[in-house]
Amino acid sequence: MDTTAVKTSPTAAVLCAPGTNRDADVSFALEQAGARPVRYLMSDIVSEPSCIDGADILVIAGGFSYADALGAGRIFAVELLASVGERITAAIADRRPVIGICNGFQTLVRMGILPGAEKPGALGHNDSGVFDCRWVEMTPTSRKCIWTRHLRQNITCPIAHGEGRFTTTDSTLAELIESDQVALRYVNGNPNGSVYDIAGICDHSGVVLGLMPHPENHVVVRQHPKFHRGVTGGMGLALFEEGVRYVSN
Repeated sequence: MDTTAVKTSPTAAVLCAPGTNRDADVSFALEQAGARPVRYLMSDIVSEPSCIDGADILVIAGGFSYADALGAGRIFAVELLASVGERITAAIADRRPVIGICNGFQTLVRMGILPGAEKPGALGHNDSGVFDCRWVEMTPTSRKCIWTRHLRQNITCPIAHGEGRFTTTDSTLAELIESDQVALRYVNGNPNGSVYDIAGICDHSGVVLGLMPHPENHVVVRQHPKFHRGVTGGMGLALFEEGVRYVSN
């Protein structure tokens, strides 16, 4: 009898709040990358905080949590800190990958998890002063970040945000660069005025990634708006595959 252990797909807990609208998209991306996503509403998390304990990957989905009342991601951050803050901290200490996309990035910053190591940072209104939705290109730049360290190709994917401009002090920026925490940078144009063209950063451990663009919206070639003209660009799928590969090894 074959006694070879059956390798199961890693589980990804997708954390959602009222107003989250990219949970289905990121769940699809995780499935394409080989993970098994499970979506948890904030009500599920509050009633049973241990629901996230068995997850190999934690994902904070994008959208407009709590209608961005009091600032993008602020209420979601308060709710998560109160209900599962210590559990998320424990997951990071166990080196379980965490990713926050767009509103999820804003939430991680509000929680104080990013930039990390008590480095101050914020996501402010776009330089344009308006909500911006367009396709952008970003390049992976961190070898510390487990989500990007093996990526060599640029990623093209859409943005959809009004508060995506990453700001920080000169000293913190220097620390982020020195400690290899700048994970992704915009190329061929900065859509929101982020300092140093930053599209995404990781924490000091390298397991937590926050980014404003939406790689989950380019995980199959037909999602590119110029696909029928033969233009595809680098897919965001590679980023999710890196997270899955990390927990599968």
